[in-house]
Amino acid sequence: MSSPAVSSSSSSGIPWPALARLIRLPNQTGTYLLLLPTMWGLVLAARGIPSPHLVAIFIGGSFLMRSAGVIMNDLADQSFDRQVARTKTRPLASGELSRHHATILLAALLAIAASLLFFLRPIVTWLAPIAVFLAALYPYSKRWIHIPQAMLGIAFGWGTVMAWAAVRGQLDAPVWCLFGATAAWAVAYDTIYAIQDQEDDRRIGVKSAALYFGSSVHQAVGLAFGIMLAFLITAGWLAQLRWPYYAVLLGVSVFFLFQISQLRRPIAPPYAFDMFRKHVWVGIAILAGLFAGVLV
Repeated sequence: MSSPAVSSSSSSGIPWPALARLIRLPNQTGTYLLLLPTMWGLVLAARGIPSPHLVAIFIGGSFLMRSAGVIMNDLADQSFDRQVARTKTRPLASGELSRHHATILLAALLAIAASLLFFLRPIVTWLAPIAVFLAALYPYSKRWIHIPQAMLGIAFGWGTVMAWAAVRGQLDAPVWCLFGATAAWAVAYDTIYAIQDQEDDRRIGVKSAALYFGSSVHQAVGLAFGIMLAFLITAGWLAQLRWPYYAVLLGVSVFFLFQISQLRRPIAPPYAFDMFRKHVWVGIAILAGLFAGVLV
């Protein structure tokens, strides 16, 4: 006997369970990692608690754009995903879902995301197409450059730029520091994430920072962490944040040193994924530090 979910999906003609897995609905780590830097931008630009309507818009926008981004990724990487143990069961790679259904959902997500722009300043509308372009470009960067994580970082960092512009209506020096910090952070945590697929990526010819740096991956991740912290310290100095912000950055740096030490030896894929997921707490800690640095 078929389950209610399968029966409902069959009767409606829409494969809802597969669509939910396509956008990684059960796992929202990527959404949090996209959302948190935008919250940094909102808090620092507002010098405290940002407007609730902006918070709501960027929460919704982060979910929509991350969902759209993973669909773009799976459409571009369908043939690759079939050859990777971790990704071969994804709906497009396995053939459970058609490209037609995926494309329709992608168009719907982008349309809803675009509708949010009506509630934001005009400057954000001009910045938004760049975000879509970067999200679409990232999957193909794995064919061209050895550190595609840098493209992911630029794409995620752009959300911070849009958040700042939504508050201020202009782009000031501190936001570019937040942009740089976000980009460097993404290079670090996504390199850790890529450790899961090293052997499969080497076999099929996909590029990644984890492969490129090899046994020196701990040094590369450490450098990215250092660049991130330098940008965050500069942002705090420009914004004249108080000591609690720097205390949080000190704590974050200790966590980074711990992860770097773990990367000195080979780690199993599940452990790499666990290390990656812990970066959500890094983003939350920095957000709390920004609040404290502004308000204390």
